[in-house]
Amino acid sequence: MTDPKFPKLLDYEALKQQFGEEESATTTQNNPKETDNPSFKAEDGLFADPVKETKPGLKGTRLRSYAFAVLTRKEFSKAELIEKLALYAEDRNEVITLVDELSRENYQSDQRVAEMMLSSQMRKGKGPNQIKMKLKNKKVDHQLIQDELKETDWVQQAYELKVKKYGTDVATDQKLKAKQIRFLMYRGFEMDAIMKAIKRKSDTDFD
Repeated sequence: MTDPKFPKLLDYEALKQQFGEEESATTTQNNPKETDNPSFKAEDGLFADPVKETKPGLKGTRLRSYAFAVLTRKEFSKAELIEKLALYAEDRNEVITLVDELSRENYQSDQRVAEMMLSSQMRKGKGPNQIKMKLKNKKVDHQLIQDELKETDWVQQAYELKVKKYGTDVATDQKLKAKQIRFLMYRGFEMDAIMKAIKRKSDTDFD
């Protein structure tokens, strides 16, 4: 039987059913007492307690099915996905080859990971330094991080956050200025953007 191509539209329920039933059957044979504790959790795509259970040693279509199930639930960076799959795979080299293919076919994308992280963190009022750190932790390429961050007006982001917290008035009191600076630095903004933001008199003042 030839190796099937990646489907363009993923049927997560079908994958879950196929994968879960196979895993359940294996578990039943090897550990009859664990039949009420299936190793595949649909809610988060993770195997239950890998420390306590025997490493499944997935390979071939079973490894591929698990990779699809994982990606259907959440976006992972390339480095994260390799480490996640390697926990349950028989051969790490097969994992690397599979993830390379997933990346080429755009099922996995560091670009999407960076875009989603940028969007979600901006909604939380986080500045570029915090976002950069989070993406580095995911081992996203440095240049990709820089490209994503430079598309945003961080002075505007800092100004909107300052207005939300302290209002539109420009602080003249040094203690209040220092307080605003510390607040924006804690949120991850750079000093240049902070100073421009706290000095801005209105949303249309870009000096």
